[in-house]
Amino acid sequence: MITFHDPRGDVAAQTLAYTLSHDLTANQGAGTTVALLANGFPDSVNFLEAIGQSLSAKYPALTLKYWNKGNASIPAPQSMLDEIKAHCHIAIAAYGH
Repeated sequence: MITFHDPRGDVAAQTLAYTLSHDLTANQGAGTTVALLANGFPDSVNFLEAIGQSLSAKYPALTLKYWNKGNASIPAPQSMLDEIKAHCHIAIAAYGH
């Protein structure tokens, strides 16, 4: 007989449920602005533009705004994060490949 063992160890930290959400299906995204933040890796802008095209095709009333922090080795500047938070309902951050 074969016995399978789960190789994962016990988790020491309590798991916190992710509770943030936003319904894009209402009015095909009307009234919703999505931030697309590229982190400066090669093709990160191209990748997010493709994501934006897909989102626009599915939710034509959606508003998209693009940011690029320009340098993959640093955190996004607080001023950029504040601007995204002030103007957008959803943020998608991605890096290139």
